[in-house]
Amino acid sequence: MEDRRYRFYHPIAVRYADTDGQGHVFYGNYLTYFDEAGSGYFRAIGCPWQKMQEMGLDIFYVDAHCQYHGSALFEDLLHVHATMARIGNSSLTINCGAYRAADGELIASGEVTAVLIDMKSRKPTRVPDVIRQAVADFEAAGE
Repeated sequence: MEDRRYRFYHPIAVRYADTDGQGHVFYGNYLTYFDEAGSGYFRAIGCPWQKMQEMGLDIFYVDAHCQYHGSALFEDLLHVHATMARIGNSSLTINCGAYRAADGELIASGEVTAVLIDMKSRKPTRVPDVIRQAVADFEAAGE
């Protein structure tokens, strides 16, 4: 059953190209799904990639984890949920859960951590208050 602690999800239809020789989603593709959901989350809070670039920010992924709980197949519709789990000084960690839309079964869960980088210096930079506030406002709206 889909986890209601998430306020946001990004729908992803499994493409044939996402599957492996066994006919289910290739395990590495779940991290791509998590990336898509994370990008959607930032759009939903009003901080899309373009806005981050305008602020002079880039993102480097530094850690990713995925646990596999089930199997998704070609043409399954997945709801890939995302929520901000932690905001550090220069890092952001997003928790994700991929659920099959038809039955709510949890297929994969995990988290992705990124460090915000100043585009000019290419060094880590503090997460701006505008992003911190956008996350707080978005998450509070669901309570």
